[in-house]
Amino acid sequence: MSILKESWYPFFFKLARFWARFILIGMGFRYKIVREETPDPKKSYMFIANHTSMTDIMLMLVSVKNPYVFVGKQELAKIPLFGFFYKRTCILVDRSSEKSRKAVFLRAQRRLKQGLSICIFPEGGVPDDESVILDTFKDGAFRLAINHQIPIVPLTFYDNKKRFSFSFFSGGPGKMRVKIHRFLSTEGLTTQATKLLNNQARSIILNALENDLK
Repeated sequence: MSILKESWYPFFFKLARFWARFILIGMGFRYKIVREETPDPKKSYMFIANHTSMTDIMLMLVSVKNPYVFVGKQELAKIPLFGFFYKRTCILVDRSSEKSRKAVFLRAQRRLKQGLSICIFPEGGVPDDESVILDTFKDGAFRLAINHQIPIVPLTFYDNKKRFSFSFFSGGPGKMRVKIHRFLSTEGLTTQATKLLNNQARSIILNALENDLK
């Protein structure tokens, strides 16, 4: 992407948010967002959430106004229409390639230096077993956040698996609830705290999901 095109990204991000809202409403979903804390539009963040559905990307787009770039698997870019917006709001990664994974960090660092934020689904993919409430988190998002001393913003998507899972003929129209939790500071942390921060963020989302099931 050229420097000129990169300067257009905030505009394209607004367009992507409009598209996401249109798609969700068109599919019969209505969303409710609860915020414990609101991101500062002038700051960069690391946004993370649980991952159970293709609608996670659309719901993230309507939930957060700060321009950010997704880090996601490149296979989804092949999906018609969805792929058009996905690959233009995403740093694509081939998870089977170590070289590709390393390149992602360099591209993410470049975007953070441009004042953008990053969004990663730290489970790394949707669990094959739909009985799994929340899979283990990979460390990449937390290491990157510590390296750049940016806050981590955990989000919980409560209903996406129920509304539109990756199983065929499942789900249906209805409410999608989102909770934006209080931010986790990385100020003064070193990469030695990566796993601790990982566990802390995962516990926040897991507790929210488990409490909702009670």
